[in-house]
Amino acid sequence: MQTETLATWTSWLVGAYLVGSVPFGFLIGKMRGVDVRTVGSKNIGATNVYRTVGKKWGLLAFLCDFLKGFAPTMLVKSMYPGDPDLAVATGIACVVGHTLTVFMRFKGGKGVATAFGMLMAVIPLLVTAAFVLWALVVWVSHYISLGSCIAAAFLGAAIWFMPCTLVLKVAMTILAVWVIWKHRSNIVRLAHGCENKIY
Repeated sequence: MQTETLATWTSWLVGAYLVGSVPFGFLIGKMRGVDVRTVGSKNIGATNVYRTVGKKWGLLAFLCDFLKGFAPTMLVKSMYPGDPDLAVATGIACVVGHTLTVFMRFKGGKGVATAFGMLMAVIPLLVTAAFVLWALVVWVSHYISLGSCIAAAFLGAAIWFMPCTLVLKVAMTILAVWVIWKHRSNIVRLAHGCENKIY
């Protein structure tokens, strides 16, 4: 990798990580007088904000988390059309920032909304299908965590049947495993029948 290319990659990845690290859910909760780290699931993601602060604030947190994955990835995709791997890497850096935020002692959300935004910029049709699957699972089961895990597993498998680069396929599989791993406590609660429902 040439020095100029290395500098470009480094600057975008560091910048994307910092953008992804902005804890919107925590900040929105604080503005409403609620520390989401101490209530509900104690997670700073949009779902916990939705449950503990209010529906519209949860939706706002989801939108902010979505955009911090979508905007940097789309920007890189438009600026460097000949380097699709950079866009993928940038999106991954956003997700890592959200799940391991430097502003919260490397603790963060589960990465679903940010990963959704990143992937919507890269593979919109496949992600739309995954979103429909997520919505159906949540509608039937009322478990957001279950829908998120099933949608992540679907994406991790389906990407191997898409005409895209090997880097994207590997990255998507790793991302799917990462999102499911971040939901491991939810999976345990689902198995024991004590997971919180959205309603």
